[in-house]
Amino acid sequence: MVDERDEGLGSVSGLPDELGIDDDLARADQRATVRVESRRYGKPVTIVEGLDPTAIDLKELASELKRALAVGGTVEDGRIELQGDHARRVPDLLRGEGFEVD
Repeated sequence: MVDERDEGLGSVSGLPDELGIDDDLARADQRATVRVESRRYGKPVTIVEGLDPTAIDLKELASELKRALAVGGTVEDGRIELQGDHARRVPDLLRGEGFEVD
């Protein structure tokens, strides 16, 4: 017998999906790492890794970061790559989104 009251409840929190609590909990459980690499012709690229692509939408997060920093970037191999050296600003932006950052 299925209890109809369980429909629309989050699997983690047991609260209604509309509250978005499960998304917040998924973000709080993840620890991101931010580093800068030098690419072709010495151009810096900021790398954000350590996030679980099954728990969050990396493309959406990358889009938010690119918009906030006014830069280009991509998602490859489960990590976000942003053009330029943004090692100082990205951790603050990620914390603002509810992630833990190393």
